[in-house]
Amino acid sequence: MGMTRRSLLGSAVTVALGAGAASAAEAAPLWREFSRAPFTHPQIPYVGRAGCHGGATDFPRRRVVADVRDFGAVADGTTDSAPAINRALAAAGRAGGGTVTIPPGTFRVDDVIRVGHSNVVLKGAGSGRTTVYATKNLTELIGTYGSRYGGDKSSWSWAGGLIWLAPRARWESLVAAIRARAWPFEGWTGNRRDEWRTLTAVAPARQGSWTVTVADAGALRPGALVLLRLADDADHTLLEHMCGGGPGPEAYFWDDKTKLTSYVPYEWPVRIARVHGRKVTLERPLPLDLRPEWSPQLTTHVSELSGSGVEGLTLEAPETPQQPHLLDKGHNGVVLQCAYDCWVDDVTVRHVDNGFGLVAASACTLRRTRVAGRGSHHPYFCREGSHDNLIEDFTIEERTRPAPANTQLHGINVEGLSSYNVWSRGDMRMGTFDSHRGLPFANVRTDITVNNNGRHGGDASAGPLFGARFTHWNIRVTNGRAGLVKIDGLAPYSATVGIDEVREFDQIDVPDFTGDLHTRLELYGSSGAVRPRNLFEAQRRLNGVNR
Repeated sequence: MGMTRRSLLGSAVTVALGAGAASAAEAAPLWREFSRAPFTHPQIPYVGRAGCHGGATDFPRRRVVADVRDFGAVADGTTDSAPAINRALAAAGRAGGGTVTIPPGTFRVDDVIRVGHSNVVLKGAGSGRTTVYATKNLTELIGTYGSRYGGDKSSWSWAGGLIWLAPRARWESLVAAIRARAWPFEGWTGNRRDEWRTLTAVAPARQGSWTVTVADAGALRPGALVLLRLADDADHTLLEHMCGGGPGPEAYFWDDKTKLTSYVPYEWPVRIARVHGRKVTLERPLPLDLRPEWSPQLTTHVSELSGSGVEGLTLEAPETPQQPHLLDKGHNGVVLQCAYDCWVDDVTVRHVDNGFGLVAASACTLRRTRVAGRGSHHPYFCREGSHDNLIEDFTIEERTRPAPANTQLHGINVEGLSSYNVWSRGDMRMGTFDSHRGLPFANVRTDITVNNNGRHGGDASAGPLFGARFTHWNIRVTNGRAGLVKIDGLAPYSATVGIDEVREFDQIDVPDFTGDLHTRLELYGSSGAVRPRNLFEAQRRLNGVNR
């Protein structure tokens, strides 16, 4: 697999550089440089495999196994159809998968809609035709959800959805912990991060490698999903490596960044493509170096949700005022959690506290999604170690009500060591490119228009705003604000290419690291001239993968 991809590069580079009206002579110098070393470039991450099934254009089609009306759902806007919809979804799961259809109309729901089995799709008639009207919030339905880091914050400000895609057992354990007020970790290894076992140790390898050598391949099978697990050492050299290394990260004081260090070990889900002796080929290249001091290993995890999706509907909440910052009640939209190769397509959320969430979700695609209505705290959030996701053709509409006092607007959020995620072809009529600290690294925002009027968040204990290999490519800023879009003075070993001229005002940040950040700024003030126009699509072409 690795050799095959590399053999494609030579013939595909010319195609990628020549796409559209661009020629090799017109391509951005950084692009030409990247195309020569796509898996190991120091400033630009390789994200050409981001998204469900490697960023495939078409989602899997599941046979129709149920219509929610057959289970008692009624499109009258007043009958509680949640029990019927959940019964239909559960029946599809017991049948081994399939599509559950929701016809046109408005279906009231007084509970969470749960997609808890793999290969189950909830499919409406289109976001303009099928509406799910969710009358209650997550505080009412599940209970108060405090923060595991203390204080009086509501974790519904960044977790949970009224349509919630998560493995059934994982969802049930989360709800039980919340109701017991034992505030959980939310990721792949359970509420206390102890639900895993080692499959094999992994030999040292370099970032960008597709193949690794393991101590014992006996428990590994092609197609299996495993976790690559990296622990840090006492000198925090893993965290330094995530920032590109060198004097700046080495001089940073890590020991009091307790929220950040709670995210380590770094857990990266990946499918095994091939096993040959002790050589294991992965479906994506390594996101980081594997060094002995970080005890690299492949491990088990909680059962994943895979091959499931939500399509063609609008989720609407009551038009209640937005809550004060960090006190959200949980009128939240669609969340994918402990999900892999799942998707959301043609879905609008309206009047929600938080729109679309990726929580310990990887290799998922959100396509043709829209956040509308009275204004949201997090229109999009990507946290708790979410990797390799693709959010494309997304819209954040301008709010229909003025923001109440003491509320906050973020935007397209990424945090919690989340890496190799892509936001592509976006129309952001409000919000910002939000990092909530927590050292996200190697993420790409490309081909986006933004009215940059949001603000970032994040506790000081969560550490740096950015790690290495953040790239902002072809960004059109309509209000001229630099904050969190022009990042050449903030993000180490990163790239800002083809953005409009901007200036500093409102929230202004200083770099977390001292000295030379080794960042690149190219085609500044020339968003319309940058080629290729979309970095993700160009990377896909570069590797000979048809969209």
